[in-house]
Amino acid sequence: MKKLLLLFMAFATVSMVNAQVKTPAPSPFSKVEQKVGLTDVTLEYSRPSVKGRTVFGDLVPYGKIWRTGANARTKITFSTDVTVGGTELKAGSYSIFSIPTAESWEVIFYNDGKQFGTPSELDAQFVAAKATGKAYPIPFSVETFTIDLNNLTNSGARLEFIWEKTWVGIDIEVPTDKGVMASIKNVMSGPGANDYFQSAVYFLQEGKDIKKAQKWIDKAVEMTKDQPRFWFLRQQSLIHAKAGDKAGAIAAAKKSLAGAEAAGNADYVKMNKDSLKEWGAL
Repeated sequence: MKKLLLLFMAFATVSMVNAQVKTPAPSPFSKVEQKVGLTDVTLEYSRPSVKGRTVFGDLVPYGKIWRTGANARTKITFSTDVTVGGTELKAGSYSIFSIPTAESWEVIFYNDGKQFGTPSELDAQFVAAKATGKAYPIPFSVETFTIDLNNLTNSGARLEFIWEKTWVGIDIEVPTDKGVMASIKNVMSGPGANDYFQSAVYFLQEGKDIKKAQKWIDKAVEMTKDQPRFWFLRQQSLIHAKAGDKAGAIAAAKKSLAGAEAAGNADYVKMNKDSLKEWGAL
């Protein structure tokens, strides 16, 4: 009986250790994902509430570094380079700190790699960009701290901070025109090597016009001749063989074999050797 009691107490203890009470976070986590032009912008932050307190100048002191949210550092991520306050920010993730005053906020994009904690002072080597936004009073109180991206255009957006009776905004510029022009140039200049390669392989696999496939694969190989791709050359050998060009097939297979051997790709080495044997070249 005593052993059974001890066993029951042991199970009860394990159950109590593993049990976790779940309650709402005082400052809930929020994630905002927004496309700005061609740039993906993601905001991750925790949202404290006023709860009857005086926020700016008291809970958030003027003239001191604020994590611009609660809990873990507020983080913003850009999929492309952007410009903030006249400074170019490289694509990547940054912590957002701010130094509020009654008249304006200095917003700092910081990249020391840490996820938690507010530095007592900023290290200049980690300050990626700064921007100053005027602090505007609003005629109503916003209970929960909010960061948002508004005034969306093809070339930028406004990063807005709203809490209590204060609104602050800073502008972010994105390189949409550069991306669009590069895309137009690429499309208008004709198909790329991969386009020709994929089209040729599809025609080979589906038994379509082999002469057209031959033309396309030759174009793909020609476009990559400075950095030959052994998998392109492998398909070129098969297409030439199917088109009745045995000499062309053997030449392409030998080049593919050499490239595969240099890359240490045993599968392509075997496939090329098997084909060369079949065609009487080994």
